[in-house]
Amino acid sequence: MTNVNDQQPSARSDWEARIARHSDDSGVRPAPQLPPPAGLTATAGVGHVRLSWQQVDGAAGYLVHRAPLVDGTPNGEFTPVDHLGGDVLAVPDTWYVDTTGEPGQPYAYAVASVPEVTLTGPLSEPVRATAEPAGAEPPTVSLLLDAAAEGSPLHRPWRPMIGSERLSQLLCRDTSGGREIGPELLAALRRVHDEIGVETVRAHAILHDDLGVYREVDGQPVHDFSRVDEVYDLVLSVGLRPVVEVGFMPRDLASDPERTVFGYRGVISPPRDWDRWADLVRALVAHLLDRYGEQVLGWDFEVWNEANLEVFWSGSREEWMRLYDVTARAVKDVDPRIPVGGPSSAAAGWVDALLEHVAASGAPVDFVSTHTYGSPPLDLRPALARLGVPDARILWTEWGVTPTHFHPVNDGASAAAFLLTGMRSAAGRVDALSYWVASDHFEELGRPPRLLHGGFGLITVGGIAKPRYHALWMLAQLGDTELPVTADGDGAAGLVQTWASRRDDGSLAILVWNSTLDQSRRDGAAALARRVRLTVDGAAGRPAIVTRLDREHGDVTSLAERLGIGDWPTDEQWEALHAADSLPAEKVQSATDGGDACVIDLALPQPGVVLVEVAPA
Repeated sequence: MTNVNDQQPSARSDWEARIARHSDDSGVRPAPQLPPPAGLTATAGVGHVRLSWQQVDGAAGYLVHRAPLVDGTPNGEFTPVDHLGGDVLAVPDTWYVDTTGEPGQPYAYAVASVPEVTLTGPLSEPVRATAEPAGAEPPTVSLLLDAAAEGSPLHRPWRPMIGSERLSQLLCRDTSGGREIGPELLAALRRVHDEIGVETVRAHAILHDDLGVYREVDGQPVHDFSRVDEVYDLVLSVGLRPVVEVGFMPRDLASDPERTVFGYRGVISPPRDWDRWADLVRALVAHLLDRYGEQVLGWDFEVWNEANLEVFWSGSREEWMRLYDVTARAVKDVDPRIPVGGPSSAAAGWVDALLEHVAASGAPVDFVSTHTYGSPPLDLRPALARLGVPDARILWTEWGVTPTHFHPVNDGASAAAFLLTGMRSAAGRVDALSYWVASDHFEELGRPPRLLHGGFGLITVGGIAKPRYHALWMLAQLGDTELPVTADGDGAAGLVQTWASRRDDGSLAILVWNSTLDQSRRDGAAALARRVRLTVDGAAGRPAIVTRLDREHGDVTSLAERLGIGDWPTDEQWEALHAADSLPAEKVQSATDGGDACVIDLALPQPGVVLVEVAPA
């Protein structure tokens, strides 16, 4: 297998030069112009300003703008508030917490509706607010819930899917940091299935030449899916099912085999023979159905990856639409019940374009898939309703705290709180929100140079859970019935968020976290710390335990710093890391309010997460 570190400098420089270049976006019918949101209000608190507004029909999201005030007048143009997510800045919810401003500096805020990711509407009438400086003690947020409330079904958007490095790495016996790559990648996939309940795994490059699926001998195509079988057998062995991302292009079939992406040189060009491409897709799908049986009828087949970025597709948009048609029809030729979709795009692009195209071409689309980073995913339901496919499933097949490789935000506790915010926002309006990716055994731009290198993985090389993994584990502890929470105080229902639930046995699991999208605060900000008073009606006298996740609890970066770890741990340091690989729970003292409620007081730093579990009656 090729040592991808040999290509790391050129792969990274190529990526950085081309990642921001979008493919052709012309010729799409414009999305409707939407009015700005009504009812904009701004509430100032210590270290932040919370904005809220009314929903606009047809909006996928909203973009918050700001201008500093000098003598009561905006100083310059309103510009979008940049929380440094590195991707789409618009948010899907009707509120936003701004922690990027300077306390004591007054600002004017305005909000625009976003009907489609490339279009921003007019600004609302501005409102004014000034974040307050920190005082001697953190403010208190009061939370109230009823243990016996009727509740509603709790949605779990993290369960359907997780991302992974290309699955050929499951067969790799090279080492990274002294650890064997294939077995550790498989162990990470097993762990997300067993501990979090994830059901499927999506990865690039199932048609890449390192799996040998296609070659031409004497000018004739030869298909060989034996190595695909090896990797899919391993995926199924740990309880997961594959999401089949149909790509990249085999070199012998590519119109331009020198156009590639990543250190492993995935070919990104259109096919030179469209009939042979269709035959390859049909042969793959038929083979999978023959080998794995009717379970394949429930596997999602996704066409390509991020063709709206030049770095992933060397052809035109018209050529990609043809690729979609040919691929989708080839899948359905084998069995019309097999689901197929796309556009698998970056930053919610080409969704409208694909749906307009298939309305004319007649190609099938069972689900719409796209990606975003650094913000909760936008709401695609209005676009699907407007374009005539309201029942198509919505799969965010990549999502994460940053699109940037080797970014320090990936390793720490702030990313865990971000993950909870995104999953909470997406619950009930998406069919899957797939975190990208499970393991730091990931080498698109080169193998990990050290243990903590800002990798996309939820789990490090060596199998240590990062805070984002712990956040998913905490989500997995929630019960099936969601309970409403009333929140009051400085930071309530914005800076401090909640997700409360009741389990089948009557016990309660309540997540409380302190989070901002602002990545300049990824190492924490004292002004954003809060005290939390949690009151649970109907739970007086019931034992409770608390599990904490913050920079001092469950953060591998803090532990590595205390241990003095260099690039890679020593044997003794590996032992210490593995000993701290889980989150311990602690008993908590609760008081009563003089009636039937229990009261629990908590310190909640930023970033910080607390899971409160209350025993059944």
